Amino acid sequence: MTHIPTMSELAAEGRQPEVLFWVGCAGSYDDRAQKVTVAFCKILQKAGIGFAILGQEESCTGDPARRAGNEFLFQMLAQQNVAVLNMYQVKKIVTTCPHCFNVLKNEYPVLGGNYEVMHHTQFLQSLLAEGRLKIEGGNFKGKKITYHDSCYLGRANGVYEAPRSLLSSLDANLVEMKRCRSNGLCCGAGGAQMWKEDEPGGKRINLERTEEALATGAEIVAVNCPFCLTMLEDGVKAKDKQDEVKVYDLTELILKNQ
Repeated sequence: MTHIPTMSELAAEGRQPEVLFWVGCAGSYDDRAQKVTVAFCKILQKAGIGFAILGQEESCTGDPARRAGNEFLFQMLAQQNVAVLNMYQVKKIVTTCPHCFNVLKNEYPVLGGNYEVMHHTQFLQSLLAEGRLKIEGGNFKGKKITYHDSCYLGRANGVYEAPRSLLSSLDANLVEMKRCRSNGLCCGAGGAQMWKEDEPGGKRINLERTEEALATGAEIVAVNCPFCLTMLEDGVKAKDKQDEVKVYDLTELILKNQ
């Protein structure tokens, strides 16, 4: 992977990237999510997309703070980010996190942050449709893959087809879970649940969802969100199925097929 420029580096040269890649906190700091960040960057570079990141100038979007009820902290973080994005005259943003996607797309405009925001599955699907992204090979041909709809991409924003379109290009055998699309079940981490202890109950939500994924007989669980990735991987390990069933972000599946 070649050097990824920051917005400040490009601004110093008087250049604008085609798209800003919003890495997000998970993609920056979580070991597992970092692999997704790297995979996505490799795909973009291979497709010849001119992109940049904010680097040290990127802060948390404030999504977890708002979901947890700390509106003051959300406003502070969001306004700081809007100031930076507007300073660089950013027009188009792509992110690998549905939480970042949702808040940047739907909640930043009120604070003066108006951008075209795409989730990475939408962006990659558009590149595929335009012929800028080639998915060749057949590492997953005929393999059973089930796909988990994340809450913030699915029900919150109605994005169901782009990820499935990418999966179909892999020639995989997509087996849907009992609860999918608008009836999909949360992985258990959304709405700031990632950062708090479980509430009393008979079963953890990620185990419930993992059981549904395993019931399909799929050998791969495809996800589009760093939180879902963590929760479902933990669920597969709890069921002691980590040797037979793997959990991957869609970018990782595409990169393996490049």
